[in-house]
Amino acid sequence: MPDLLWDEVRSFFDPDLMGTLPDVWVTDTSVGDWQVLLDLIEAQGWRSEYSEGDIVMPLPRAEHVLSRPSDADCPSLRVWPAPDVLAIFRFLSEDEIDFDVDLRELQGQERLDLLCGFFVTIGRQLGKPVLMSPESDPDHPVLGFDVGADRVVLLADPRAG
Repeated sequence: MPDLLWDEVRSFFDPDLMGTLPDVWVTDTSVGDWQVLLDLIEAQGWRSEYSEGDIVMPLPRAEHVLSRPSDADCPSLRVWPAPDVLAIFRFLSEDEIDFDVDLRELQGQERLDLLCGFFVTIGRQLGKPVLMSPESDPDHPVLGFDVGADRVVLLADPRAG
């Protein structure tokens, strides 16, 4: 059975309501958690592309990426957990794993299930919640991986919009 049903959560996937690129994050992380994530991406075989500015390069270790000078270009890691579904990780802080997904790529039950599976895989590996909120509104997560429930759950009422 799916974690969430499309008909019940479709409003959380409306780019006009949520913004095209809702915020997804894992808090209370460390450089070690970032490395666990990087190792997971490789172990899952997800296609990925690491870049610093406009320069694509091999993926370095997390401690190297997170120790870059503050005035350097912000590195990003583009990950495709499935064809035509992109997550963009930004290395802004060792304290939080921050990434975006594109709601235009996540329409319908099949894509919702894929996103939930992606959150579950990351959350289980890190042992931490993975939360999604409207674009630029991190104080109001709408859904996320709940470690205790071991699944993606609703954190807001999809009818309250």
